[in-house]
Amino acid sequence: MANRIWILLLCILFISASASVQNKLTDNPADQLVAAINSNRTASKSSSLYSNPGLACIALQYIKAYQGDCSAVGGPNAKKPADSEFAETFAPNCGVEASTLTPITGRLLGCQSEYLKPSEAFSEILMKNQKSVEILRNKNHSEVGAAVSGSDGGGPYFWCVLFSNGKSNSSFVLQGHVAKISRPGCFSGADDDCNGAIDLSRTFCLWSIVVTGLIALAYAFGI
Repeated sequence: MANRIWILLLCILFISASASVQNKLTDNPADQLVAAINSNRTASKSSSLYSNPGLACIALQYIKAYQGDCSAVGGPNAKKPADSEFAETFAPNCGVEASTLTPITGRLLGCQSEYLKPSEAFSEILMKNQKSVEILRNKNHSEVGAAVSGSDGGGPYFWCVLFSNGKSNSSFVLQGHVAKISRPGCFSGADDDCNGAIDLSRTFCLWSIVVTGLIALAYAFGI
């Protein structure tokens, strides 16, 4: 009986710790993507970039302009939103003051049917060729904004990174210094947990943890 109680306690601790770790890993993958970008830049002797939430919100609006059409990203049929949309649509949707928009010095965009961890999305989707590496390490960049979102709460999953050479205190300035939270999806620097795009992935992982715990409990009590 004592052994079963110990097994029960260990199961409870395992489920609690696993759930805690999972929540930390999925809070905001856009922030984790920025961390991967800055880590790669500093490793290659390039400067770390300022994470600008206004620019990041623009990146999420950039994703939404594709309306879930993954085939329009990359390849011979690659498309991109018109430059006029930044001032006419993206900035108002984010609460970014249009007068503070700064030229985009680089952009990375990827899309696929399944969700990947930020580090995997960075290396396997966004860093797909030498041109992408050159964009990442461009010395003209001074700030970065990243976003991730799915379509209708699921795949395909879009990853977008925008770079700019603006100054952190005067570019992509948010009205009232608060970004408009746009759902589904999330963007870096927003102080907001990710939502929508990652919910299915998070739910699946948490259910896996619960099932594992129930199996262990059943074994402990001989069910």
